[in-house]
Amino acid sequence: MRQNHYATKQMVTLPRRNTKRQNQVKVEFSFWRLSYTVVTTFCLLGLTAASGPGSNSQDVELRVGIVQRFGEKSTAKLQLEPTKGDRLRLSFPLGNKQQTIVTDKPVKLETVMQAVAKPVVQEVVVLGTYRTFETAEDSANKWRSQGIAVEIAQPERWQVWAKRDVYSTALLRRLLFDNLQKSGAKMAYIDTQVLKEVPKVSWLVNGKRYSPMNLAISADKNLIRINKGEKSGTGRVYAGRMALQPNAYGTYTLVNEVSLETYLRGVVPNEIGSNAPKAGLEAQAILARTYALRNLRRFAVDNYQLCADTHCQVYYGLSGATSKTDQAIAATRGMVVTYNNQLIDALYSSTTGGVTAFFSDVWNGEDRPYLKPVVDAPINFWDLSQQSLADEENFRKFINMKQGFNESNWDVFRWNKETSLEDIAKDLQKFLRVKNSPYAKFKTIEAIAVTKRSHSGRILDLAVKTDIGVFTLHKDEVRSAFAAPVSTLFYLQPLNKGKAELWGYAFIGGGLGHGVGLSQTGAQNLAKLGWETSKILQFYYPGTKIQIFNDNIKL
Repeated sequence: MRQNHYATKQMVTLPRRNTKRQNQVKVEFSFWRLSYTVVTTFCLLGLTAASGPGSNSQDVELRVGIVQRFGEKSTAKLQLEPTKGDRLRLSFPLGNKQQTIVTDKPVKLETVMQAVAKPVVQEVVVLGTYRTFETAEDSANKWRSQGIAVEIAQPERWQVWAKRDVYSTALLRRLLFDNLQKSGAKMAYIDTQVLKEVPKVSWLVNGKRYSPMNLAISADKNLIRINKGEKSGTGRVYAGRMALQPNAYGTYTLVNEVSLETYLRGVVPNEIGSNAPKAGLEAQAILARTYALRNLRRFAVDNYQLCADTHCQVYYGLSGATSKTDQAIAATRGMVVTYNNQLIDALYSSTTGGVTAFFSDVWNGEDRPYLKPVVDAPINFWDLSQQSLADEENFRKFINMKQGFNESNWDVFRWNKETSLEDIAKDLQKFLRVKNSPYAKFKTIEAIAVTKRSHSGRILDLAVKTDIGVFTLHKDEVRSAFAAPVSTLFYLQPLNKGKAELWGYAFIGGGLGHGVGLSQTGAQNLAKLGWETSKILQFYYPGTKIQIFNDNIKL
């Protein structure tokens, strides 16, 4: 997961959650390794295969969920359009045969809620709810180590579910839940829904309406426009093919099947911006490629691999692609960042606030040797070994420094946001209800205090005293629990506003996003100073190297 500053949820047996067994992660990776095809020619803005390094590298076809929960609202509509002079091919099962329709007209996808003859009960055991995939995956691994089969889903927030095809009956689910309660897993609950109607998708072509659950869409020119409004020609254009398919939540996902190098054309300009210096664009291209290849497992529960927002990487198809960003992608074709011949966890964020962080500063799980605190400045003027930011006095001194950093001129490098206790309480109660926490019933907040910081200054533990007791927020929970802070690099200042009682708090901090790995703002500054792409990546990921991706590199 990353966060950026440029892109600032007919058949009565239709399940709310897909019960089809998904392949295990290792099997899925093997499948995609086998699906690689050697690209012998490369045409991008007139460039040939011989135009840049890595031209003989392999390309991969990705499955990206660009509309993840279509049908969540009964009024949901999508319009698929061919580009000028082109045609769409719609392929879908009809009876025992596969039918294909060719049209040069826009195709409107609509959903309606269809009543079922008999109410359908859909339920799953939710073992935990999390802000990010990284934290959910760590939790999932811990459950697996205890012998409980689980899967990771994202109905809205990330969740860990007891695996549906293992705990497939009400009896098994309740036995598991009872055992969880006895073992102290208080956040677990059974999510039960009785469905009296289900969303049904349909589309109109040549005066006829069709409604199969699966639809494959392609175009002669390999370009399809997706329009969420009514006016033709105004949507985003995507390369590759599309597939409309059921997901695990009883709705549908529109999946873009697109090659990796083409996918990057829709990521790089929407992540770092098309006006970034050349070395910054190239660093972003290499990282985005590395990130995509390492994260193919994220949506196994829904039968695709990546999403198109900040829970993965922002991807808008060919919209926003420019000659500058295309050239950066072409120049780095096939290049990835590795550590000990394994793809790195290519995490990056908008703005670090002056210092990068350990992986474990933000998420649970093992630290990565190449993700560690680095003062985000061209010249290091703060010795973290002597002045650890875990010390509150050191931290406040550091956070009140503004000059000399790579990000000094960026508007979210430093911030001060005042929030009343009433607003803080509303945000916190909402967060705790989503987590199914018993503390969600608190009425008033009496005090908030940072009780533990990391070496990089990130908040590890934040204690909240309420009328019903004291509880602690950990790591990335802090950003989910409050609206004011946009990173965990902050301190709290109590405010009275001239009254005797506490009015609220000022959140005084820096940075935007998790702060792990490369800073998109910092990388641009280093590029302007003349740093080469490889030097920028080495700065943010010490001990790593750039390689052309091949079958010998571990995922």
